[in-house]
Amino acid sequence: MRVSYEGIGQWAATFACGGVKEGEVVKVSGSGAVSACEAGERFCGVALAVSRDGEACTVALGGVVTAGYSGDTVPTAGWISLTADGSGGVTVAEGEQRYLAVDVDGAARTVTFVL
Repeated sequence: MRVSYEGIGQWAATFACGGVKEGEVVKVSGSGAVSACEAGERFCGVALAVSRDGEACTVALGGVVTAGYSGDTVPTAGWISLTADGSGGVTVAEGEQRYLAVDVDGAARTVTFVL
């Protein structure tokens, strides 16, 4: 049986957005608004849902989330430094914000971590 961390301790808020897709890491881009992150940027959360018109999205700002990862360094369970990869996911980085990674799925290229 596979362990599931989906939604544990999550808290979220709704923001104005444009061009954000579900599952992407996002940054605050203005008052009450978020946008996709560029490579190397810090992120504030993960977009959980996007409205049909794409003008609003719900963002997990805390709790356990899962995001895709890219780069040559595969994340490992434990305390790791992550930054946005510029493609909606994360990448392992030096000296960036540290997160507790609780699961890494190498086949799906996802990492589950606590915001």
